[in-house]
Amino acid sequence: MEFSENLFAKHMSPISGSAIRDIFQLLGKPGMISFAGGNPSNQALEPEVIAPIAEEVIRTVGAPILQYGATEGYAPLRGSIRAFLKEDGIDCAEEEILPTEGSTQGMDLLLKTLIDPGDTVLVEDPTFLGALQAIRTYHANIVPVPSDEKGVIPEALEDAIKAHHPKLIYVIPTFQNPTGLTLTIERRKRIAELAAQYGVIVAEDDPYRDLRYAGEAVPTIKSFDKEGWVVYLASFSKLISPGMRVGAMVISLPKLMRKCVIGKQSSDLHCPLMTQAIVDSYLRKGLLRPHIERITAGYRAQLKAMLDGFVAFPAGTAHTSPEGGLFVWASLPEDMDALALLNKAIERGVAYVPGTHFYANGGHVNTFRLNFSNSPVEKITEGMEKLAAVMNENR
Repeated sequence: MEFSENLFAKHMSPISGSAIRDIFQLLGKPGMISFAGGNPSNQALEPEVIAPIAEEVIRTVGAPILQYGATEGYAPLRGSIRAFLKEDGIDCAEEEILPTEGSTQGMDLLLKTLIDPGDTVLVEDPTFLGALQAIRTYHANIVPVPSDEKGVIPEALEDAIKAHHPKLIYVIPTFQNPTGLTLTIERRKRIAELAAQYGVIVAEDDPYRDLRYAGEAVPTIKSFDKEGWVVYLASFSKLISPGMRVGAMVISLPKLMRKCVIGKQSSDLHCPLMTQAIVDSYLRKGLLRPHIERITAGYRAQLKAMLDGFVAFPAGTAHTSPEGGLFVWASLPEDMDALALLNKAIERGVAYVPGTHFYANGGHVNTFRLNFSNSPVEKITEGMEKLAAVMNENR
């Protein structure tokens, strides 16, 4: 008997795979230059540093580090994360911190805890396609809120709150994925005010915050949160290691924390103690800030090479010029189709992510996202030349 799709749960019917992961399957061609992912540079990873820390953890903690652990997290890590976040203006108690498997799990736990089918989630337009995929899994009503060069527009956000009565707002305030833009301080304050005024949870997803190459740091939305309506999602994936999958939620409402802990128990019981302990030791040894300074120097050069490459693109092409993060967002003239041109670019040996995938309602086929962190400067220059040639040939 053949397997029938009727066996699938109905709630999976609207869910498709990640467009980025699908593109990865096309990248087997030798010499392919990929601007499609969001990986940190291999040069930003430190096996020579992590290996002795792992050995030290096993030697000093012993068998308990290989045991089951508390869902609430490895206690020393909660303390070191608290100290790390305090440097970013988030002064929380250790009891408000829940270690997660990257900020991705934090968002999933909020959805699991808050969202019934048909409930509304407000998102930036465009926003991270992985978040859109997760929200759709819970059959939420996704309402995109217009954004401009300063980030999501507060007036439009308030209008959407009044019209749709959302349970959750999802925002990436710093070096946003996919645009690379940063929400202004005035808008951050206003979002915190709106959350408290209307009683709606804000998921502040901030994994790129410390990857700043120019300009001044902006306080988190959470730092303006007086009543606990903002849940801060942090991640060490882009700073230490994506493979270790260590992140954290800051949840100031005890009832919400308890529900998220229960939700996590049924997902994975707890984050692996070993990776939690490695990140804890890394933080306590004071290794992170010097590491960030080193990797941002390289990323700054890579970003410049990518921005310089736009000079050869068709007239009318626009792009963001981020002060940090891992992405550049671009739009071709409106009569061009970046989605249709992807295969032509891949045939030429360069890949990107079409921007339409980042919009809740699709469209905007003239847009695309480029990642610069996973290619050396010379490959970025070569890849941008190839991409410009494809765009110009199909103008």
